Amino acid sequence: MLALAQLMVLLDATVVNIALPRAQSALHFSSGNRQWIVTAYALAFGSLLLLGGRLSDLWGRRNALYVGLAGFALASLLGGSAHSFTILVVARALQGVFGALLAPAALAALSVTFSDPKERARAFSIYGLVGGSGAAIGLLLGGALTQWASWRWCLFINIPLAVAALFGVALFVRGARGEHRTRLDVLGTVLASGGLFFLVFGLSHAVTSSWSNAATWGSLVAGAVLLVLFVAWQQRSKFSLLPLRILTNRTRAGSLVALLLTSMGLFAVFLLLAYYLEETLGYSPLRTGVAFLPIVLALSLSSTSASARLLAKTGPRPLVPTGMLLAMMGMVLFTRLTPYSDYWSHVLPGLVVTGLGLGLILAPAIASATAAIEPRDAGAASAMVNTVQQIGGSIGTALLNTIAVTVTTRALVHAKGNVAQAFGVHQGTFAQAQRSATVHGYSVAFWWSAGFFALGTLLTLFLLESGAPGDNASLAGAP
Repeated sequence: MLALAQLMVLLDATVVNIALPRAQSALHFSSGNRQWIVTAYALAFGSLLLLGGRLSDLWGRRNALYVGLAGFALASLLGGSAHSFTILVVARALQGVFGALLAPAALAALSVTFSDPKERARAFSIYGLVGGSGAAIGLLLGGALTQWASWRWCLFINIPLAVAALFGVALFVRGARGEHRTRLDVLGTVLASGGLFFLVFGLSHAVTSSWSNAATWGSLVAGAVLLVLFVAWQQRSKFSLLPLRILTNRTRAGSLVALLLTSMGLFAVFLLLAYYLEETLGYSPLRTGVAFLPIVLALSLSSTSASARLLAKTGPRPLVPTGMLLAMMGMVLFTRLTPYSDYWSHVLPGLVVTGLGLGLILAPAIASATAAIEPRDAGAASAMVNTVQQIGGSIGTALLNTIAVTVTTRALVHAKGNVAQAFGVHQGTFAQAQRSATVHGYSVAFWWSAGFFALGTLLTLFLLESGAPGDNASLAGAP
């Protein structure tokens, strides 16, 4: 049930992407405005996660799940029924608002519900499976719904999922009382939400403009300043939005680093590879979604057979670095793609190896990042996990997209000059050069993604500690 709630949040980061062209045609908005359907969700979700996590501590996780699920369903109904661009953007922003409450509450409930090491490892293996495959499932579901039903069902699909999750909350989540003796840190909320908003906005803006654009770097600087002020204030605040005591240990820091770098690297798989399949190999949206199924199956196999069985015995240290190494190898395999590569011999091996690696990263890292947390801080710690993943995804999107586009442009200019000099500008020859330049841009971005996972291998090997999550005294942090 908690995994289902998390799946809803993750689906809406990708499922709408495939429906955008048909939504644009139906609602008659420009291509320039199309980005706001995605950005509105990302901005609201990313900037309010820390607040949502603290509210789940204050209200109680069961109440937070009720509000988050109901609000997310109503926002989805509004978006699916939208007959104007403005209403659709507002609905997407509302989805982000309620998603920011829902995601930390679901992870916090999972953290405090399962205390037995074996049960905890099994629960987090399922949660990690959902987290790692959510984007792939979104691509498949978005393609199927758009092709067989309507783009509106990419939003309506959340309603039955939310209803099922609400029944699950009522039946299985204990009605823990919130921390009513404390108050909300208003100044901390303003600083954190503002800082995260400008950070996510700056990174999103870099995708559609450039890193040198004044709005891009101005937003990034403003976000960094506000977040520095937020950390300084948290050291003095009596009612901290993010108690810094939960960050003062090696294993939790290593787990957050693993999630940050993994989120950065995954962009290369779920967006650049999707572009490659659709634009270079000519796959339909539905066929593209089906093509990603092997990574889901490999992740499922790795997560349930390795992470669930070994995490309770070994802890995260042998699992996460091994997963990072496998994911790096998967990225290296993708660098070998050409405009004429075959799916079975060139794409499939990379998907399988990457999926096996993700299964060893996500569940152990999330379990370790939320282990030995006091119930009063479970929501804040869970919000930190979600925030790190959101920021990592935003950085990966902006950085790797910029790298791919820049490399493609340079290669295309060079190829155009060569073609013109040797043959004259022949349309067919130039089209072939354009395909080659585009795939070269993807290849360089895949190398960067491999670098993220290589860095993750080294850092997690150094930071993570052996032993089952929760066994190390250092996980508890400072009192």
